Amino acid sequence: MKFKVETLPNYRIAYMRRVGPYGPDNIEVMEGLKQWARNRNLLESAILFAIPQDNPETTPPENCRFDASIVISKDYPLDDSIDEDELHGGKYVIYDVRHTAEDIQKAYADIFLSLQSSGYQIDNKPILERYTGDMISNPYCEICVPVKR
Repeated sequence: MKFKVETLPNYRIAYMRRVGPYGPDNIEVMEGLKQWARNRNLLESAILFAIPQDNPETTPPENCRFDASIVISKDYPLDDSIDEDELHGGKYVIYDVRHTAEDIQKAYADIFLSLQSSGYQIDNKPILERYTGDMISNPYCEICVPVKR
């Protein structure tokens, strides 16, 4: 599997959270975030992240947290309609993946084999799905895996 290594900066993010089993319901959270951003003219040049916060192998499905987030400027004013946090950057291995359920599921299986052969170890941070640019016509996303040597 081809990948690139990138150092992500720290980002200020606005996010919406869903708690429950990972799956199709996460799409609704992302759509809600995109509508929030569209209403504020933030979507056109946005960087969006889908962030599964918990490992479903060690966290009961009903307790798994999923965050749909958008990068915002340090001085962008927020109200009570959305939450705010900081996404901590660092070194990430980045994989381009077609944004279909099948391709993403296959990519997650292949990523761990790819990392083992590359000498990287997964760092103790969430794996991210990153969406940039024109997300409507772009059928790809980037899976960003936090790593250490």
